Amino acid sequence: MTKIVAIVGPTAVGKTALSIEVAKRFSGEVISGDSMQVYRHLDIGTAKITPDEMAGVPHHLIDICDVTQRYSAAMFKQQANAAITDIAGRGHLPLVVGGTGFYLQTLTNNLALGQDHFDDRSAQIRQHWHQLARERGADYVRHRLAEVDPVAEQHIEAGNLRRVIRALEVIEKTGHRFSDQPHQASSDDYLLIGLTTDRPVLYDRINRRVDLMVKAGLVDEARWLYDHGGAALPAGKGIGYHEFYPYFAGECDLATAIRKVKQDSRHYAKRQLTWFRNKMDVHWFDLVSGRNAPEQINELIQSWLIK
Repeated sequence: MTKIVAIVGPTAVGKTALSIEVAKRFSGEVISGDSMQVYRHLDIGTAKITPDEMAGVPHHLIDICDVTQRYSAAMFKQQANAAITDIAGRGHLPLVVGGTGFYLQTLTNNLALGQDHFDDRSAQIRQHWHQLARERGADYVRHRLAEVDPVAEQHIEAGNLRRVIRALEVIEKTGHRFSDQPHQASSDDYLLIGLTTDRPVLYDRINRRVDLMVKAGLVDEARWLYDHGGAALPAGKGIGYHEFYPYFAGECDLATAIRKVKQDSRHYAKRQLTWFRNKMDVHWFDLVSGRNAPEQINELIQSWLIK
């Protein structure tokens, strides 16, 4: 069995620093679990690790796409699993590090995503089911999924129409049930380490982090993205970027845009915490406040590895 450690949590809680420490301690290599760090040129707003910060630790799934390319959870799952196999095959510990909850859940829970290359057919299928949902109701669409794949329907939470339609899309495109996709790693292969801290402290760290990003050139980076297509690009809706578009269009001042980045970042952190707490079995630590120490995490990893 291949053992994998995942370090998860909201933005600005120290995941990057911990990942480097763990990688050095256990001969690990890092696989980024961030949906925006795959994009080249988007460095500041994604809090992408720098070469100096890597400290010689190999990193994977960073800077692998142009901003014009679409990237998906299914692509992440395929590429992350390939990296895990490669890293483990060389006797190193795979470390999946990031805050994109759904991406990480595709690995830890082996979610069935099918052959997910978004194309015209994908758009047509989704449009068809969304139209039926508007005409006949979301319950009708869910009932149709239950008819063709009752196992998948039972595992999708109530009210998640997007996920129901995604399952129907996979079935139509692949010819196989959503719940019958090939098995890879299971949740037993993963140790999930979560970092968090008190909400007011977290929000203050986020606000200060945004200020540092602005000083480092975030506005220029967002302007570059805006000039290359902005919100029309697959990467164009990321937090830390789209908030500046009204400023570039002369619709608000810079201070307003920066406040919006901070607000959206805080809201995102709250959603991240909710996702990880509700969807994944995480061991939580607070390194920011000092309630916990990195050595406690190292001890947990060590004992888990030798089981």
